[in-house]
Amino acid sequence: MAMDYGRAETRDARRPHRVPAVLRAPLEGRTWREFLHHLLSLPIAVVAFSYAVTMTTAGVGMLITFVGVPVLAAALVGVRAVGAVERARARALLGMEISEPEPVRARNGRRGLLPWTGALLKSGVSWRHLLYSVLLLPWSIATFTVSLVMWSVGWMLFLYPAYWWMYPTWWGQPGMQLYGDDSTHNADFFLDNPFEIGVTCAAGLLVVLATPWVIRGLAYGDRLLVAGLLGPSRLAERVWELEEDRGVVVDTAAADLRRIERDLHDGAQARLVALAMDLGLAKEKLEEDPEAAARMVDEAHGEVKLALQELRDLARGIHPAILTDRGLGPALSALAARCTVAVRAEVDLPARPAAAIEGIAYFTVSELLQNISKHSEARNARVDVWRSADRLMLQVWDDGKGGATTTGGSGLAGLAERLGSVDGLLVVHSPQGGPTTVTAELPWRG
Repeated sequence: MAMDYGRAETRDARRPHRVPAVLRAPLEGRTWREFLHHLLSLPIAVVAFSYAVTMTTAGVGMLITFVGVPVLAAALVGVRAVGAVERARARALLGMEISEPEPVRARNGRRGLLPWTGALLKSGVSWRHLLYSVLLLPWSIATFTVSLVMWSVGWMLFLYPAYWWMYPTWWGQPGMQLYGDDSTHNADFFLDNPFEIGVTCAAGLLVVLATPWVIRGLAYGDRLLVAGLLGPSRLAERVWELEEDRGVVVDTAAADLRRIERDLHDGAQARLVALAMDLGLAKEKLEEDPEAAARMVDEAHGEVKLALQELRDLARGIHPAILTDRGLGPALSALAARCTVAVRAEVDLPARPAAAIEGIAYFTVSELLQNISKHSEARNARVDVWRSADRLMLQVWDDGKGGATTTGGSGLAGLAERLGSVDGLLVVHSPQGGPTTVTAELPWRG
């Protein structure tokens, strides 16, 4: 799917560094982007809060008349626009991968301003945007104040040795005044000797090193706020996921039907047509040349055997009888016996899963073994099947050359989509040089 709900990804590559993270954090781009996000939050929050509160209270107050409805709708339109800006800002400065929420749609596909306004007022997304616009102000005041004060004070103290000379030269005092009493200057305390200047610099360094982690902690709160209130709801994401899965299932079924039609047309059907023609010729020659007719019938008998074998292979490709009658263990053992690579199959299942899951598991192993035979250059392979809680686990291993991947429109990519259509998962570990381990996970649904 488009996003993992609430997950924020930073754009800083996670490479090993010689410099410890605590020392490089003040200079990293991530820190400065998040700091800029905190600085921009306050002015945006003031505008969003003022608009949301003013328009909402005005709309609610005028609901006694019809005028309040469009005013309230305008408030929700405005806060949805704020949400669009905030999602863009979160992507740019916080590195978040967040999908757009579901658009406003009137029920039954009705068009017009009134149905759309009703859908807008009933939309939970719109009211979550309004809540975000209200909550952003107090949160942004805290993040703006904390991050700006710590950042400015930290660098001001850390760089104090570089500009200390300006105090006695230009401002007529021995150094930065830590505290003092205007009525009597005897209690004044200035940071003006080397020891005090060094301690000030060290204290500033500690604040500078700690500030990035405070900024990142505050940014984590921003991410939670954006993901929780401005992203699509979990229900909507699940609906979209099911719609995508349904499309994959439909495409897969259509591809299977085309394959069956092609196999029938090019294989058994063509043989049966040729067989009918041969039998017709044999019938004509039966009285004139019985020996030739007998030879033609014998050849036709061979064609019948080949056509029957092709039909059996085709039926096995649709759903093997051994899988229906005896289950996944014997079916995979028979599948391993037909593979061109030496395969050891071990199935440890306490019971049989749902028939649909059993079929998908069978064809998953079948396709993986075909890939091993065609592409891996392996000598040995192993198939393991077991149950883990409410999941059916498959693992296919081979000692081939490796390099298998689920990207680039490969057969494994299609297999991963097929498994995903039933809430399954496919994980491929195949370094160059091998070995390759493909692990599939399916719901049990027994």
